[in-house]
Amino acid sequence: MRGTIQTGFGEPRDVLRVDEVPAPEIDDDGVLVRVRAASIHIGAVYGVRGLPKVMRPMFKSFIAKSGVIGQNIAGVVESVGANVTGVAVGDEVFGSCKGAFAEYAATTPDALAPKPANLTFEQASAVGVSAFTALQALRTHGQLREGQHVLVTGASGGVGTFAVQIAKATGAEVTGVCSTRNLDLVRSIGADHVIDYTQQDFTTGDPAYALILDNVGAHPLKDMRRVLTPDGLLLANGAPAPTGWVGGLGHPLKVTVASLFSRQQGRPFLSMENEEDLATLRELAETGKITPVIDRVFPLDDAVEAIAYVGAGHNRGTSVITM
Repeated sequence: MRGTIQTGFGEPRDVLRVDEVPAPEIDDDGVLVRVRAASIHIGAVYGVRGLPKVMRPMFKSFIAKSGVIGQNIAGVVESVGANVTGVAVGDEVFGSCKGAFAEYAATTPDALAPKPANLTFEQASAVGVSAFTALQALRTHGQLREGQHVLVTGASGGVGTFAVQIAKATGAEVTGVCSTRNLDLVRSIGADHVIDYTQQDFTTGDPAYALILDNVGAHPLKDMRRVLTPDGLLLANGAPAPTGWVGGLGHPLKVTVASLFSRQQGRPFLSMENEEDLATLRELAETGKITPVIDRVFPLDDAVEAIAYVGAGHNRGTSVITM
């Protein structure tokens, strides 16, 4: 089969190639999926670059034995192990694995769910890391409730587009922050208010937000706190692009430390893919409460260029590789 192989850490065009690799094998507890589409999130780009360097052992753990990278897929079940129940050959599924950017990927049944019938394979593959991050930020860590006002920075990006929709599905009032070219996009996915950061600094307004999901990390902490309600919460998901050994981790840590001295809490968080939240995201998709925003679709042969494209910061929503 063909797959996207990582040979070291660096820029995508320097350390990635699409080549023939052995098809993955499954054991009695495994599932083999014929991949139809796989989504690219910015964390995959950081993994290719190996930045920050302190995270390289973790990045290596996400790569398949064959060297193929990628994490989120949608496709058709090709075969199942002897112990597998609930998943059958021919099922259309989506979920997570190691080695997603290839024609076949091996995973486990708990990492998969039936593909929502109203989503294409490309859309279903996009319900991955970015969607889990948005869901867990707002509902698990942010405890977002109906009627609260939430602000989402980077509202046109992978996490942001899901966050706006999930917040609306929760019954919150949503303000999205994005650039001029993305104003209509963010409105179209349900934002009640949209701020063009090239024209307006949202941190100069009155305290209004019970929750801020910061996917960018472009403003000083003191300025972000200014627009939080007295008991508001700042969740730091974004930071300057990682560099060196720990670059990129400093911003969320500063948010955490500063919260020790203020009623306005701030914290970083780590999202984890799990079966329960996968089922929640599937339900949200099936009921039309979230619809993945697809930017560009690349064929597998152009996977290296696709990953470079995402790494250059061009993404609106999520870009996808098809097999």
